[in-house]
Amino acid sequence: MARVPVVGGNWKMNLARPAARELLSGLRERLGDVDGVEVLVFPPAPWLGDAHDVLDGSRLRVGAQNAYWEQKGAYTGEIGPAMLQGTASHVLVGHSERRIQFGETVWETGRKMGAVCAAGLTPVLAVGEPFSDRRAGRTEDGLRRQLIEALRTVEAMPDGFVVAYEPVWAIGTGEAATPEDAQARCAFLRTLVAERFDAAAGDAVRIQYGGSVNADNAASFFAQPDIDGALVGGASLDADAFTAICRAAAAS
Repeated sequence: MARVPVVGGNWKMNLARPAARELLSGLRERLGDVDGVEVLVFPPAPWLGDAHDVLDGSRLRVGAQNAYWEQKGAYTGEIGPAMLQGTASHVLVGHSERRIQFGETVWETGRKMGAVCAAGLTPVLAVGEPFSDRRAGRTEDGLRRQLIEALRTVEAMPDGFVVAYEPVWAIGTGEAATPEDAQARCAFLRTLVAERFDAAAGDAVRIQYGGSVNADNAASFFAQPDIDGALVGGASLDADAFTAICRAAAAS
């Protein structure tokens, strides 16, 4: 079946407010009416409101980089998914930097997935193997555990569900997986979604590749049959580079 590619720009913890607003305005100018690709922008939490306001009325969508698994309560510093309603449409769940740097467990990722879905937001679930798993031949076992545990409490595949395959060893290192290797992993993840839900869900889920994606190599990933876009890190902070990636996805 035809799947509309989706490209997300994860800004991580970058940009002061003036630079963030300038980038948002630049993206709206370049991509506000883009067709053939869904574009998601994941700014830092303080700039989510600005992103909503600047991008309102365009085709660009706003996503949050993280959310807590409770909708409200005495959780200083956390953001409940319900608090994002009306500002963000998507939430990035389970990014490897949350898992590695902040100790997020597969159990916690699963709780976040359930909470994001309960709030009516669309999850973008990030999974990926460290180099130790790759070297030991445990990549598929690790990916299976991450995906199945994340979906443990999700009864039906969420509308618009996106999986982002990001091998940990390729994030921010300048060393991307080969398109063929990324394709094999994304195809495997598609079979896991089909096993967890049904064949129609496996066909419908969009699977991004992430890890040192840039304007020069993006098209080679988008040419693969099971890669439906990209989750972009550093290149998403450059309006021209991110635009080139999004247009390459639309052309695919």
